[in-house]
Amino acid sequence: MKKALLLIDFVNDNVSKDGKMAGKGYPDYCEKYNVLNNAEKLLTAFRNKGNLVVHVRVGFSPDYREQPLNSPLFGAANKFGAFKIGAFGDEFYDALTPIENEPQYYKHRVSAFYGTPVELLLRNQKIEELYICGVATDLAVQAATRDAHDRDFSVIVVEDCCGAANDDDHKNSLIPLAKIAKISTLADVLTNI
Repeated sequence: MKKALLLIDFVNDNVSKDGKMAGKGYPDYCEKYNVLNNAEKLLTAFRNKGNLVVHVRVGFSPDYREQPLNSPLFGAANKFGAFKIGAFGDEFYDALTPIENEPQYYKHRVSAFYGTPVELLLRNQKIEELYICGVATDLAVQAATRDAHDRDFSVIVVEDCCGAANDDDHKNSLIPLAKIAKISTLADVLTNI
């Protein structure tokens, strides 16, 4: 089966202590559980095997024209300057920055599939097995996993390469995802790719 890795929202606003979302707890969770180092190891393994790697991040134009104003999640992004394209907060975390020829896309909603060419790319590359990691488990990872499942991909969520605001959000998100995807760990994935 052809495999691909989808990395979602590993941007400074989410994972840096200087990011706009730091107060939500994402950087602390990522540090506590070694999420960023784990994701880097996963990324390196996929690159070394020559598998497709796709990076997707949330981002809004400097005037926030794509911002969903009625969204409880993104509705105040402009007030805080969060996820602003071209700003520090919307840059990829250094160790997870795309390299040449790795597709990278902006999304303006929670799911990596909504309004992006991700599905088209995966279909054109004949991908059947999609590995997903990112921040946050209960938001972008969950949304992308559900969308990938409904598009008939075999989905593997690499849970120790995913970050959340807290333990409960992470664990509670994985329970329903286990009904539609395989929940795996970095160690297991490294032996199977």
